Amino acid sequence: MIPDNFLLFMVLTMFVSLAPGPNVMFIMSQAALRGHRAGIMAGFGIQLANLVYFALTALGLGVLMQTSELAFFVVKWAGAACLAFFGAAAIYRSFRGEPPLVEAGQPSPVMAVGRGAFLDGLMIGFGNPKTIFWFMVFLPQFINAQGNVLTQTLALGTVGALIDLGVQWLYTHLGGRLSRFLGNPSIRKWFERGVGVVFLSLAILVVFTFKQGAH
Repeated sequence: MIPDNFLLFMVLTMFVSLAPGPNVMFIMSQAALRGHRAGIMAGFGIQLANLVYFALTALGLGVLMQTSELAFFVVKWAGAACLAFFGAAAIYRSFRGEPPLVEAGQPSPVMAVGRGAFLDGLMIGFGNPKTIFWFMVFLPQFINAQGNVLTQTLALGTVGALIDLGVQWLYTHLGGRLSRFLGNPSIRKWFERGVGVVFLSLAILVVFTFKQGAH
């Protein structure tokens, strides 16, 4: 892996991380609805999923996804189902009128919120089709097939995770600033519905636009 390619990898990873998508939307909504810690823990869950994908890519997931129609079909529909689930759950909560998990000026249930956000972030990370596409198409371009593929992939994964964590911290901060407005039940209700519509729209987008590269 030559230095120029590594620098290009870092720059492109930064742009990919900054681009709006399911991960960004989820982190911001968690920080806004459940507090700053929830946004941070959701980011850690997403990064764990990313590191697993890096390892699987090194072991041949990218090739399998490009050559096996069944593998692609399973991953594609699992990702769409995950996004649809979170979208429907957000809309459902808005109609139930549940109180916020973090009240303005009150301490949050740190362990419960952190653990729940981490697990939800892990699920979003595994189901995010943007991430899957990134591993299938983008990452292999920076791997030298003549070298140790596993070592290179894990090294790039570590660097990519650190860059992504920095960007996620920024979005967590932005989401946390929204929390002051969500004490109003009406604003919170429509915010949750908006989040739900976005995730449902992303699920539909995955179904109709996420195509297997080999076909």
